[in-house]
Amino acid sequence: MTANWAAFATAEPDLAGTVEKRFGAYTHHVLATLRKDGSPRTSGLEVRFLGGELWLGMMPDSLKALDLRRDPRFALQANPGEGTCMGGGDVRISGRAIEVDDVETKARYVEEVEPPEPFHLFRTELTEVVRTYVEDDKYLVVQIWTPGEPLRTIKRT
Repeated sequence: MTANWAAFATAEPDLAGTVEKRFGAYTHHVLATLRKDGSPRTSGLEVRFLGGELWLGMMPDSLKALDLRRDPRFALQANPGEGTCMGGGDVRISGRAIEVDDVETKARYVEEVEPPEPFHLFRTELTEVVRTYVEDDKYLVVQIWTPGEPLRTIKRT
C-alpha cells in the first residue's frame, strides 16, 4: 500500500509538518536508490513539497534517475544539519518514485521551482515515514507511519 504526500499529511498533520520543516531547513538531502546489481547508491538531492506531492527533480540521465527508472524504490533522509542537535529529529521517507512525463505537470513544476532544464521529475508514493528524536534527554523516540495504519510510537531508554 502507498500514499501520496497529501494523504500522509491528512492522516498525520503534526508529523507531516515536522517532516516538511526538517527538509525545509536545508537544501540538500540524501537519496538512496538501487543499482543494477541491487547494491545501494546514495546521492545528494533537492526535494519539493508542492500541490500535495513530494517531488524529486534530477539532472538528465543522472545515475539516480536511471536507478529509479529501473527500480522505483527509494529511501530519502533529511540533511541532519550542523553539529549534533538535529533540531526536530532525524526524518526518513521510503517509497516508490514514479517518473512524470506529462508536459502540463512538468510545466507547473517549472513555474514553481525553476529547475535547470532538461530534467527528470519523479512523483513519490510513500510506503513509510519515520522520525527519530530524543525526548527529555532520556528517551529515544521513534515515530513510524505506514499507509493505512495508525502512527506507531516507540520509546526506548
